Amino acid sequence: MLLKMYYIIKGKILAKLCNASDILSSYVFFLLLDVPMQPMFTIKEEVTSVACSKHGEEEMEVESADEPEEETKAAFNTLSSLSTLRPGEIPDAAFIHAARKRRQLARELGGEAPLVETETPKKRLVQEDQDASDDDDEEKRISFSGVRNKTQRQKIAEEIGIEGSDDEALDTGHDEEVSRWEQEQIRKGISIPQVQSSQPEENTVYYQNSYETQPYGSSYSMPFTYSSMVSQPIKAAGHADNGSVHYVTPVSELTTVSIDLVKKRLQVRLGEMNAGYEANSKRYEQIKEDLAASESSIEQLEGSSNENADQYKFLQEMRGYVGDLLECFSEKVPAVLELEAAMHQLLRQRATRLVQRRQDDIKDESSEFASLSNKAVMAPSLDSFGRDRATYQEHSRQRRIAEREARRTRRRQAREQNGKRAEHNEGLSSDDEETSTDITAFNMEKDRIIKESKKVFEDVVEDFHSLDCIKRHFEDWRRDYVDCYRNAYIDLCLPKLFNPLVRLQLITWNPMEDQCANFEYMLWFESLLFYGFDEHSTLKKGDADIGLLPAIVEKVILSKLTVLAEQVWDPLSNSQTSRLVAFIIRLMKGYPTVMHGDNRYTQELLKAIVLRTRRTLDEDIFLPLYPKSVQDNKNSGPYLFYQRQFWTCIKLLRNILLWEGILSASCLKDLAFDSTLNRYILSALQTTDTIEENLLKCQKVVECLPEHWFSGLKGQQTLPQLEPLCRYITHLANLLHRSSLGASDVGRRTAKDQVKEALKMLGRMNALDHIIAMATEHGMKDIKPLLELKS
Repeated sequence: MLLKMYYIIKGKILAKLCNASDILSSYVFFLLLDVPMQPMFTIKEEVTSVACSKHGEEEMEVESADEPEEETKAAFNTLSSLSTLRPGEIPDAAFIHAARKRRQLARELGGEAPLVETETPKKRLVQEDQDASDDDDEEKRISFSGVRNKTQRQKIAEEIGIEGSDDEALDTGHDEEVSRWEQEQIRKGISIPQVQSSQPEENTVYYQNSYETQPYGSSYSMPFTYSSMVSQPIKAAGHADNGSVHYVTPVSELTTVSIDLVKKRLQVRLGEMNAGYEANSKRYEQIKEDLAASESSIEQLEGSSNENADQYKFLQEMRGYVGDLLECFSEKVPAVLELEAAMHQLLRQRATRLVQRRQDDIKDESSEFASLSNKAVMAPSLDSFGRDRATYQEHSRQRRIAEREARRTRRRQAREQNGKRAEHNEGLSSDDEETSTDITAFNMEKDRIIKESKKVFEDVVEDFHSLDCIKRHFEDWRRDYVDCYRNAYIDLCLPKLFNPLVRLQLITWNPMEDQCANFEYMLWFESLLFYGFDEHSTLKKGDADIGLLPAIVEKVILSKLTVLAEQVWDPLSNSQTSRLVAFIIRLMKGYPTVMHGDNRYTQELLKAIVLRTRRTLDEDIFLPLYPKSVQDNKNSGPYLFYQRQFWTCIKLLRNILLWEGILSASCLKDLAFDSTLNRYILSALQTTDTIEENLLKCQKVVECLPEHWFSGLKGQQTLPQLEPLCRYITHLANLLHRSSLGASDVGRRTAKDQVKEALKMLGRMNALDHIIAMATEHGMKDIKPLLELKS
């Protein structure tokens, strides 16, 4: 009877719990049987109550104690099918009753036999724990938020109709074990939300290790796994999202795993792994190459760190040295340029003085013999006081006449001593003799300039004014750090850097003077000749430092030569012109990269030469025209003055033709033929009737002409500019031929020889048309040998 009451009470308790929640009834049932729950479902915190079926309660009430054996047998049969329950399926009341019978029988027999016999030997079972204080009864509790112990217990007591006094009677009516077991089960059913937070982590090992940590298909590289029980709830098919229990898809409904599928997936996985391996291999090789390059760069940088440090130190020292050198030059270069300008001024004053003296002599002689050629009475020149200026200038003129005659006498005596008097004509000599006073003043000023030039760098350390010291610093730079040396374009800077020091040594240098020192034998040239080269080094084509000396010659020598040609050179001086021409020809042979038509400095030099020659033609050449009666007297002053001026023109023509090969042919022909020969010389010859003398003068003119100008001519005509001269020579030959017709044999022979000389001059100038015309006119038969002598 007591046992029957016990089961009735238990049934009511479970029924009431089912009214609260279907899930709670199932959970309490499994706790009573100590059967582990399936971890494939989860319960939300707020669960709506679902009406529990009364079918289980009615079955519990109709149970009879008279059939313990049948009930026990039925319980065992029912429990044997426990393993067939699907995960999450709630057992009915008969199943629960059978489970209780099984447990009671196990206690009576004194053993702890399992309530359910499983077919799978690997399935883990949880043994029943009789101790109420054991923590296993709290395993896998489900939390219910918002449920309090006191309120739930009161609801259960009200449902079963037990008051507080009834509880005490019930407690006294049962034995101590049943009461303790009942209270424990009630406590388990209503206190789940409070004890869930204190569940130890080791109690969940079974569920997590069996499902979460070893997902199905992980060893086969399958993409599907079972989700976690709590973190990812899965809704079962046919259940709404209204707080009810959600179940996962049963294992029987998953895709069937076959050997082909596994093999296919393994092959796909193997292909992916091979592709990844190849990519990683390539990446690995690239990383190895980058690593090797980085290590090489590190070694190279570490090895060059010392060299870079030394280079940096050297460049810092050179920077300081060059800065100090430029600062020194900025102060000393103006002094050097001033001394050079002073020397040029001194030379220009002397040249101007000589030219002015020659012009004054020409004016004096021209004014003296002007009355012979001009019969008109010239009005006197008066000053502001009514005095004749000629009277005041007479004293100066007389002094100049005395000095001029003295110079001519000394030159004549010098020619007599040398035996050259017969070969000389008045006017061919250069009247550049100076007085002792002028020579002394010139030498004093020159010595002062030389002394001042030696004091320019007197207060400067040798490292900043000696070419050898300065050169040594840059040679060290070139030898040790040649790349940096070239990147700094030092080859372009050195000519400008050495320019002031070279100019200082060339202050008194003048190539138009006698005994002028050769600049290639000076100290600066010898010092810079082998710049940048050692004994064992060889010249390399394209080395910029090879052009150091040509650059200095271009910027210093040519610049100085241009100033001298413009301000100091006298085109009427045969000695100066010959020296200047010889020096330029030597430059053309020794420095062909400098002396060419495209060079700016060469163009400026040649332009200065041409302009200076034209100025001489305009200012220093004068040929007077006297009547025949005056010129017949060969001992008269006008005749001698005329002859001197004529031979001065011949000398200028000769000096101009010395520039052949330096000046262009067109420019030279314009200066020699148009501006000198046809303008002055030929006009003077045509105003005189002295046939023999004029023929000799024409012969001197033809001798000055370059022969190669006519060797390349085609035909029987000469140069157009020489056509007037050829006609005049033909005219002289005709006069000589006519004069020989009535002369004696000696006269005819002399005239014939003179005609042959005229024909030779025509043949030299390639004027064959004039020779043929003359031979045809006079019946000459022996012109063939003359034609062969044209070259």
